[in-house]
Amino acid sequence: MKARYFRTLLGVALALFAASGEAQERQRPYRIGVLNEAWAANHPTVEGLRAGLRELGFEDGRDVVFDIRFTQGKPEATPAAAKALVDAGVDLIFTSNEAATLAAKNATQKIPIVFTLVGDPVIAGIVRTVAKPGGNVTGVSSLTTELAAKRLEILTTLAPKTRRVWAIHYGDDPSSIAAIWSAEEAAKQLKVELLPRPVYNAEQLQHAIKSVRPGDALLPPDVGTLDIPAVLLELSISSRIPAVYATSLWVGHGGLVSYGSDYYAEGAQAARLVAKILRGARPGDLPIEGTDKIDLAVNLKTASALGLTVPRKIMLRADTIRR
Repeated sequence: MKARYFRTLLGVALALFAASGEAQERQRPYRIGVLNEAWAANHPTVEGLRAGLRELGFEDGRDVVFDIRFTQGKPEATPAAAKALVDAGVDLIFTSNEAATLAAKNATQKIPIVFTLVGDPVIAGIVRTVAKPGGNVTGVSSLTTELAAKRLEILTTLAPKTRRVWAIHYGDDPSSIAAIWSAEEAAKQLKVELLPRPVYNAEQLQHAIKSVRPGDALLPPDVGTLDIPAVLLELSISSRIPAVYATSLWVGHGGLVSYGSDYYAEGAQAARLVAKILRGARPGDLPIEGTDKIDLAVNLKTASALGLTVPRKIMLRADTIRR
């Protein structure tokens, strides 16, 4: 009888200890690994993620902590950064663009991955279907592939004398390639020549921009690999070459016009998926979402410097006007 009583007490004690351990484990902040090719830790998608999680009740430092790895536009550094996050034992990996997402996917089949800034996740080979991605990956698509044709239309509306448009892009980025395919159809209707130019390193990029002539225009890609958008922004401003960007981030730095996903809003949107996963949902069961917010932004000062008049219809439709 005493033995049974002792065993009962022991069982209760062990159960209480286990429950206490589980409670302590739940009190530990979730560790979110961040992987992108940005040049600083405060990329707009990351800031949007932080804000979105706060709104959903996840306090930074108390409920979540961030381990941020950014590779400054160097694709060769991304796989090692992804492995470092896996080795660090993060609970979830948040990525921006195809290269970072594929690197994370190759590094782990267990840790949940939530992506942003992926133009077409199926074409990129990240998931098999949008409705039910399966595996450990879900996220928000920037829809850049679908929006490329509209960007080209906006560019030619602003600069109607344009006859050649250069699409300089990182050659291993599948979404950039798909976006160019989409833009090529629009180019035929708009009667402009679209000139795709894949580059794989900084030397090739510098060689490519030497081919751009006065009267040409630029269609920069939606990813920061090799810092291509920034290089093309500098070329656009210094050589008075019109360019249309995929995000208003570049218009804020002096770019002429942009049409595409709001990076900050995309990060905040992805926070909903992150929260669901942290609360027990399986990423493979969460459908891929398209970006909720698509902005048209125009810089009037840059337009004036380029000798362009912004049509009234663009002014009326613009979400952001910089003067």
